[in-house]
Amino acid sequence: MAGNEWINGYLEAILDSGAAAIEEQKPATVSLRETGHFNPTKYFVEEVVTGVDETDLHRTWIKVVATRNTRERSSRLENMCWRIWHLTRKKKQLEWEELQRLAKRRWEREQGRRDATEDLSEDLSEGEKGDALGELVQAETPRKTFQRNLSNLEVWSDDKQEKKLYIVLISLHGLVRGENMELGRDSDTGGQVKYVVELSRALAKMPGVYRVDLFTRQISSPEVDWSYGEPTDMLTAGAEDADGNDVGESSGAYIIRIPFGPRDKYLRKELLWPYIQEFVDGALAHVLNMSKVLGEQIGGGHPVWPYVIHGHYADAGDSAALLSGALNVPMVLTGHSLGRNKLEQLLKQGRQSKEDINSTYKIMRRIEAEELSLDAAELVITSTKQEIEEQWGLYDGFDVKLEKVLRARARRGVNCHGRYMPRMVVIPPGMDFSNVVVQEDGPEVDGELATLIGGSDGSSPKAIPAIWSEVMRFLTNPHKPMILALSRPDPKKNITTLVKAFGECRPLRELANLTLIMGNRDDIDEMSGGNASVLITVLKLIDKYDLYGLVAYPKHHKQSDVPDIYRLAANTKGVFINPALVEPFGLTLIEAAAHGLPMVATRNGGPVDIQRALNNGLLVDPHDQQAIADALLKLVSEKNLWHDCRKNGWKNIHLYSWPEHCRTYLTRVAACRMRHPQWQTDTPGDEITAEELSFNDSLKDVQDMSLRLSVDGDKSSLNGSLDPVTASSGDPELQDQVKRVLSKIKKPETNSKDTEGGKLENVASKYPILRRRRRLIVVALDCYDSEGVPEKKIVQIVQDILQAVRLDIQTARVTGLAISTAMPVSETIEFLKSAKVQVNDFDALICSSGSEVYYPGTYTEEDGKLFPDPDYASHIDYRWGYEGLKKTIWKLMTPEEEENSNLYPSPIEEDVKSSNAHCVAYFVKDPSKAKRVDDLRQKLRMRGLRCHPMYCRNSTRMQVVPLLASRAQALRYLFVRWRLNVANMFVIAGESGDTDYEELISGAHKTLIIKEIVANGSEGLLRTTDLRDDIVPVDSPLVTCIKGGATADEIANALKALSKASL
Repeated sequence: MAGNEWINGYLEAILDSGAAAIEEQKPATVSLRETGHFNPTKYFVEEVVTGVDETDLHRTWIKVVATRNTRERSSRLENMCWRIWHLTRKKKQLEWEELQRLAKRRWEREQGRRDATEDLSEDLSEGEKGDALGELVQAETPRKTFQRNLSNLEVWSDDKQEKKLYIVLISLHGLVRGENMELGRDSDTGGQVKYVVELSRALAKMPGVYRVDLFTRQISSPEVDWSYGEPTDMLTAGAEDADGNDVGESSGAYIIRIPFGPRDKYLRKELLWPYIQEFVDGALAHVLNMSKVLGEQIGGGHPVWPYVIHGHYADAGDSAALLSGALNVPMVLTGHSLGRNKLEQLLKQGRQSKEDINSTYKIMRRIEAEELSLDAAELVITSTKQEIEEQWGLYDGFDVKLEKVLRARARRGVNCHGRYMPRMVVIPPGMDFSNVVVQEDGPEVDGELATLIGGSDGSSPKAIPAIWSEVMRFLTNPHKPMILALSRPDPKKNITTLVKAFGECRPLRELANLTLIMGNRDDIDEMSGGNASVLITVLKLIDKYDLYGLVAYPKHHKQSDVPDIYRLAANTKGVFINPALVEPFGLTLIEAAAHGLPMVATRNGGPVDIQRALNNGLLVDPHDQQAIADALLKLVSEKNLWHDCRKNGWKNIHLYSWPEHCRTYLTRVAACRMRHPQWQTDTPGDEITAEELSFNDSLKDVQDMSLRLSVDGDKSSLNGSLDPVTASSGDPELQDQVKRVLSKIKKPETNSKDTEGGKLENVASKYPILRRRRRLIVVALDCYDSEGVPEKKIVQIVQDILQAVRLDIQTARVTGLAISTAMPVSETIEFLKSAKVQVNDFDALICSSGSEVYYPGTYTEEDGKLFPDPDYASHIDYRWGYEGLKKTIWKLMTPEEEENSNLYPSPIEEDVKSSNAHCVAYFVKDPSKAKRVDDLRQKLRMRGLRCHPMYCRNSTRMQVVPLLASRAQALRYLFVRWRLNVANMFVIAGESGDTDYEELISGAHKTLIIKEIVANGSEGLLRTTDLRDDIVPVDSPLVTCIKGGATADEIANALKALSKASL
């Protein structure tokens, strides 16, 4: 009701804090308690919120009605009770739905694991089958999960100096710079920003690492400092060689800011999703340029490709997956925080539905990005084992048990049939201990503060940090050992249990003081509800147990005060405690250990790993108040134990240093399957003479001639369409220069030469003319009838597009044409013939949903049949398991009860004609029974299969291609292979299309959408939740539309206008 908004806020506060003390101002004439005053908050929390039965809630409401004494009281109590009833019912409904979802998910995961294990065991002998079963049983033993054996890994050492690696890190959101980081400015600029900057610096100092690029977003907005708009920011210069000389001009660590999304706006991370593909294309251009520069400096003229591409968080993971796929180099992922885990926590609160959560946090897009990242990642780095088991274990793309089975098979050299699980490794974050001084025994270490704050001999006190004075003013005897807790006053941090443990243990109170550093505050009333509630509870407990003079709780401290706080606790021979209910990592435990403080910590989460490494304290159950008190008392009272823990912490703290982190990091990355473009030593320029090396891809119009003048040493320098006849009426000197260059290009030879898979003709022209194009028009119109056959109207459109390209003679010379389609090459050629279009009018054919690339007029067999690009076939073969995938898809698409029955035929049928080595194709006989792409992909992931399923041709076909293959990724391949920049590509599409349509119209290329052409696409079979607005930018300047039936002139004008568009 409009006038009762205050009730919603009031009740939400009750449910959040669990009964804050809000007294009714007016005296009540009814007594429902032994006291003489009616407390509505206490009453409703105890009588209503704690009840879970609707009947009880309704009965309580009847009681409330019976106790009213005034109209106002009655109205308010009625409304409050009904609201609580509604909230409780909603929460119960959400909890029930969540339980159903989790039960279904557990069943699907078990089914997937069972299917995968059965398929894997078919090619084993009986003995090996027993071994496989043993592996699965062993995988179910929690204590043995992820016990890594590093003995067979070559540890990264100083003798790797000669390697000169190029490493790419990606962290997209927040404000990233090297100095004066604005940590805490907003939720996106926090620990992750600090981590990636420090990791970049540390990696650049490691032996064998030549350059580290940290990619982030370029922001030129008045909302933020101008420095975030700078394209490059040096973090550290490169290392020096043994003689003290710089190793190279481009060495070191750099922040590289790639422009994507609105240039004049600083966007929170939830709003960056539609622009991810723009970033990928911009980053790809930088990597290609840098690989060439580094090749000239340290690669002997050959490109130096990234050694690894490392994505941080879901958005960067999605980007890294696409970027590593385009470059065919290994990818590493660090999640930092995970979407599924956040979704689980929010659903458990019962306040929001899944739809509401998705609307606020774009959580489904984030989860999809994380799943795609798992598909592509060679390695996933986590901070703790808890993150692996309890967080990554929620994902379709990772299964602890199946991962162990697949790893065991790979170790024995047994075929996994294309199944794969990413390798998870725990590498704790590094820390900088350069400012930490390890002190030996002395006055401070003995806990004697007398010499610091004034001795008994009347000597003057020494200067002490201001924060020490701020803490000690609370304490009657500041010389006693200090129990230090440092965290936000968050209920999850469990501070109230710590205060209770301290207050109820008399020996502990007599031996020690308690210091609580609970963030900064000015006024408790201005704090958020949860934090204020914790703080109020702490103050009440101090009063209840009369802890005045024993507990310090300063209102303010600076970040620079934290080391001094640790030092004060260590000087009193104190203990650091982290009693959180769950602690994902526990960075403060490491900081405390570095300053010589033993620890007591929760046994839930990261502290388990920290204690195993440092052995400097005790772990407790955070719910066991007595255990907390006993552990603190033990460390405070047993001085020998305290000293042993202190020394152990100092002895092992190097395990958490940046050099150690980077050494482990590089060791793990080196163990990955190294990949890089295979054609790097087979560049297109090997047929072009030295004089031509001074020409570039940029074309200059000089008196009716297009000449490519070089500024960057690109070998592919002359436009293949150069017409010497046109040059006859120009400057004689210019004509002579062109003739000299043309005369030095080798003439095509007629001899044929055998190559893999067939004989290619015109070997001297084996490189397609595409490499000499300056821009590319890509026809990607998914216009099919109900049988999946191209509609007749598409013929005229293709002819109009060809005519439009030829209208401008100057641009026609440098413009290539490509067609991108789900049809196989045979059907594509038949279609072009029906349109009376020569196949050789196209420079490239991207067929079978991006699983094959052809170059008409270049790669042909003896009979004239087109030959697919073998480099592209090798490029997309990564994690492709044809036979295992084919069998699994059939099983998934055919329900068990229908497999052996003719009464219920399968909704799919194999399409042999459209299949190829990298495409499994099917006819879709009944789209209503076909699984959506997201559902099918989920089930394939659960079985360890990584691929790219899609529906196409008006939902009449289903095609499954390799993970790295798609029509969008094929365009990036052309960029990498032939240096034809994606930004100079124009994609012509309809208003809808195949299920890969969203990928095809996103990115840095220009898109021309022809309306009213594609009547029916296949997007209805894409996913359950519509995420298009989180994938495709709205109102992008790179996208323009024209009406259906546009003439060639109108298409030409639209392309011309679009060519001037920029982000």
